[in-house]
Amino acid sequence: QVQLVESGGGLGQAGGSLRLSCAASGRTFSRNAMGWFRQAPGKEREFVAAISWSGGITYYTNSVKGRFTVSRDNAKNTVLLQMNSLKPDDPAFYYCAASMGIVVCRTTNEYAYWGQGTQVTVSS
Repeated sequence: QVQLVESGGGLGQAGGSLRLSCAASGRTFSRNAMGWFRQAPGKEREFVAAISWSGGITYYTNSVKGRFTVSRDNAKNTVLLQMNSLKPDDPAFYYCAASMGIVVCRTTNEYAYWGQGTQVTVSS
């Protein structure tokens, strides 16, 4: 059974940092692009960041560029999202996703596997 399990969410301080981790099991995703999405209450799920299978290509939504960093460790089948300089509009459920192939994508319909999400809140 394929599973993606996110961890590392919680309460962060505005201007502070959190690091999210996504652990995959059931199969290897070393040849799949991986992504992070987030969904705030009452809003659609939105793209946050994505990384190619090798880690050599990364994409970010404009609002997190320069603050968030996506990385991966294929040997451990994990993907990380380092979130720095947290802002009041960052709170949401953050979801890890594995794409259908090697192409790095920003749309939800390109991702075949999803985690259950981890909640991030930010205090001012």
